[in-house]
Amino acid sequence: MPENYRNIGKLVAVYGLQGELVLVHRLGRKTSLKGLKAIFLEERRDELLPWFIQETRVKSDEEIFVKLEGLDTKEAARRVVQKEVWVTEKDFAHFAGKSAPISYVGFTLLDGSNDLGEILEVIEQPHQVLCRIDLEGKEALIPLNEQTLRGVDQRKREVRVELPDGLLDVYR
Repeated sequence: MPENYRNIGKLVAVYGLQGELVLVHRLGRKTSLKGLKAIFLEERRDELLPWFIQETRVKSDEEIFVKLEGLDTKEAARRVVQKEVWVTEKDFAHFAGKSAPISYVGFTLLDGSNDLGEILEVIEQPHQVLCRIDLEGKEALIPLNEQTLRGVDQRKREVRVELPDGLLDVYR
């Protein structure tokens, strides 16, 4: 994906008969996305198209009802269900919670004093978060959980971990 866009979640269902959608997001705080003009959906691989927002409202801490222009029926809205939702980097910075794991993209991952590289993607799972990095030319998934996470420095844009012996050897 282009670097000036960030993935914030997924459209998971149609709600009602007027084409309203349910967006499950990972922004780390309750939001209605008030003021956001458009979201971007991946229509084809690596091709994002804008969809203009008519209305949004909060459903829960991690869900938002979204009404998009041009999707006025349940049937029309179904064609975008299960699509990943992207926003511009600027909009992401405005709406994302500072402590949300998704905001760690671009931070440096440190194991003790060892610089493991830049966090390229954050994958949230039920019991842990995985950070995708490029470790010596290979993709590596580093777990962030109670046992490994030592701290996050927002100012320095660093995530500090203490990884179990041998974990990085799997990727080398």
